[in-house]
Amino acid sequence: MTTSNATENATGNAAELYGRISTDAELTQSLFRQALQDPSGALSRIVALGDQVGLPVSPEEVKAHLAGLDDGATKQWLIKARGGL
Repeated sequence: MTTSNATENATGNAAELYGRISTDAELTQSLFRQALQDPSGALSRIVALGDQVGLPVSPEEVKAHLAGLDDGATKQWLIKARGGL
């Protein structure tokens, strides 16, 4: 796998993982609450969730994906959790 393909795969994993998380309202709220108290812990939890479901991502890939979203709710979440993300 070339570096470009590895980057595209990681970006795809982050997008897929975000999609899965966002369809689970309870998980989304739990991560939001955690991010308000412990932003880096929430990020670690997202990375761990990715590993659990076979969508490995790095913290940097998660941050890059979230930063690139054009979604008001996500941007608000990022503003509140900015300290650790």
